[in-house]
Amino acid sequence: MEDRKQDHIDLTSKSQVSPNELDNRFYYEPLLNGHPKRNDNADYEFLGQKFGFPMWVSSMTGGTEKAADINKNLALACHEFKLGMGLGSCRILLENEDRLKDFVVRKYIGDRPLFANLGIAQLESLIEEDNLKSLVTLIDKLEANGIIIHINPLQEWIQPEGDRYFKSPIESIEKLLSIGDVQVIVKEVGQGMGPASLKQLMKLPLKAIEFGAAGGTNFSKMEALRNTSENENLHSSLIRIGHTADEMIGFINDIMESSPKNEILCREMIISGGVRDYLDGYYLRNKLKLNSVYAQASALLRPAMLSYEHLQRYIQSQEDGYRLASNLLVPKL
Repeated sequence: MEDRKQDHIDLTSKSQVSPNELDNRFYYEPLLNGHPKRNDNADYEFLGQKFGFPMWVSSMTGGTEKAADINKNLALACHEFKLGMGLGSCRILLENEDRLKDFVVRKYIGDRPLFANLGIAQLESLIEEDNLKSLVTLIDKLEANGIIIHINPLQEWIQPEGDRYFKSPIESIEKLLSIGDVQVIVKEVGQGMGPASLKQLMKLPLKAIEFGAAGGTNFSKMEALRNTSENENLHSSLIRIGHTADEMIGFINDIMESSPKNEILCREMIISGGVRDYLDGYYLRNKLKLNSVYAQASALLRPAMLSYEHLQRYIQSQEDGYRLASNLLVPKL
């Protein structure tokens, strides 16, 4: 105690928070609850399963030497903390199965939600080849619950090796849904989606929509950084196009208010893109008028690359922080 009191004296001048540093999204209500208990069995449900807390492991990696260990650690964490997970792009597995071990994590994740991942360009190609059965086979090999289709026209346009697709993604997604028995999530990859696109997706019987909003890792910018062609880099201004998670929540809430109830079939959302921590997740989930989880990718990637113990500590801090926020903070919506 004496040491602590001395620390307080020594740190007084460094421990001031100015008014312009305050997070003004919340009312702080310290008298209404005590500290949360770990494993208090709070009722968080998503995709028909109970979650330990409302967090999703967003799609990251596969097809590289480090990917197997990263995905193993992420899957183990999903099992321990009762979360869900999207795999990185599984395109490489359509061409050969040499990297299958990078993606096969069902034995680590247990019965938690696990979704494979494929780009819209690859989906269009499979449809044109009348070969959607290979997508179903891929899901089966990975023992996944379904497939995430990522929509990435700007990334593909800027990427030196980028693919081109010419049908509207809605048309391809509807074709995939028409074969039945395939659970589908649709996401963007760092620039989010506008209201017209969201409304079209919400009319489909998708399991969920993942934002992939502006503010997090932007794969179009990543390709611009990779691209050494001066001509192609003229398109790099496109990386500044997009919608934040907060903006997308406004779009979705407006759609829900203005649409007939029976018109909206997709009613679960994965809030990703610029979600820095549990406070962002807590605020955004409360603002959205549909059931949701918040998601992270790069923030999880760093500890997952180090060790399972590093990842475990990080996710535990997210859970503890989320539960504390739920007890002491009231979002200003």
